[in-house]
Amino acid sequence: LLTTAKRDLNVTAEETVLGGYAAFGQGNMEAFAKLFHPECKVIVNGKHALSGEYVGFDAFNEGNLSKLNTAYPGMGMDIEKVVSNDSDVVVFLKVTYQNSVARAVHHFVVKDGLLMEFNVHDDSQLAAEAIQI
Repeated sequence: LLTTAKRDLNVTAEETVLGGYAAFGQGNMEAFAKLFHPECKVIVNGKHALSGEYVGFDAFNEGNLSKLNTAYPGMGMDIEKVVSNDSDVVVFLKVTYQNSVARAVHHFVVKDGLLMEFNVHDDSQLAAEAIQI
């Protein structure tokens, strides 16, 4: 997906974000990480073990992503709808936690082909109840 710190500026914000979902879904964390600006701010709503504000991919990976499989065994995400403009991309998701189904909204801000902000708005109550850590 990406070999340098800057992406091809001909790629739309939506294509950047969807490329990130593809990389994440394939387990290609190296390609996924390269989509994040070094100072990208990630905010995960709620009050559970994975909630919080992370700056940079490494902090997000360490505090959240690396724990997802343990926290939510068998979790799945399906994109239902994407709404975007030149810089903002909003992804509506169906999230499956073992026996529960929830809806989530991911809001991204993209600049120069990199993710500057990633805001996770999920059903934090359900996420807190489903979490295994």
